[in-house]
Amino acid sequence: MNLELRHLKVVCAIAETGSVTKAASQLGLAQPALTAQLQRIERTLGGPLFERDRRGARPTALGELVLARARVLLPAMKGLQDEAARLAGATGHDTMSRYRIGALGGPIIGGMVSRLAQAQPEAQITTHASYYVDDLANMVLAGKLDYAQVGVCGDAFPSADYGLVWQTIAVDGICVLMPEDHPGSKGVDVDLAELASESWVAATGDGCFGDCFAAACARAGFTPRRMLESDVRGCIDMVESGLALALCQGTFRPGSGLTSRPLRGAPLRWRLVLGWHPDSQAANSAPKLMEMAQEAYQEVVERNPDFVEWMADYPQLGVVNSLAAAAEK
Repeated sequence: MNLELRHLKVVCAIAETGSVTKAASQLGLAQPALTAQLQRIERTLGGPLFERDRRGARPTALGELVLARARVLLPAMKGLQDEAARLAGATGHDTMSRYRIGALGGPIIGGMVSRLAQAQPEAQITTHASYYVDDLANMVLAGKLDYAQVGVCGDAFPSADYGLVWQTIAVDGICVLMPEDHPGSKGVDVDLAELASESWVAATGDGCFGDCFAAACARAGFTPRRMLESDVRGCIDMVESGLALALCQGTFRPGSGLTSRPLRGAPLRWRLVLGWHPDSQAANSAPKLMEMAQEAYQEVVERNPDFVEWMADYPQLGVVNSLAAAAEK
């Protein structure tokens, strides 16, 4: 029998779980089948890989040697497979026939997909949602997504550790979602300091936005009374019930009974960015996707003319021009 990668996975699973029975369950195999496979592997390698008793399975000296090699070979092979998947489409025509777009949610993804479908009706378009930038970035790096459309707080960018290109689509001013009869809804915008006595609710996710909000409150002279966490629908429900206020993008469209007001002075901002791998075929189509994303943002933001008028006093907000975006590569 020739030793294969699947055999190394068996050895690693037994070592990690400390039990042939647990490893069989993890690998989706029957315990007798895994035992027989381990015996074949041991015959091929010339000796026992594990000492087995009622306390479990512990690697022998030979087993430790095999494990040391397996822990190098398996990640290397996985990296090769991921790299091959990412680079498989890196040659050929500039126009892609398949677009896999991951997004955190927000106002852009729907407009992007709609425009892409109109421009290339024959193209296969799939989307993937996640609350976490890292998840989407890793999927782009592994060749499982072509693009990641994400949001980050203020002047931040996603980590450069992924080796992806990130370009800014737009910078959105942060607003407060509140009931229509809330005192803060009377003006064009609302001073954060006027909301010191409020409770807050925020959607789950990662990044620094919670820290940025706390810092903005500190600059305004207070500490938030209470911060609840829920999904987006739960946040809206809590605002509707008067239990808390929420932060939202200026492009967010409140439902009946709710309204939003931008924070005076724009102390909080949300940067909408698009990411892709520079060595992938997606890099060739990135300018087209960026243009579609910016058009989608502009279309959504124009549905709120009061917010557009408010943004006129904040030139750092809104769509980022192409020269500035190119400088961020």
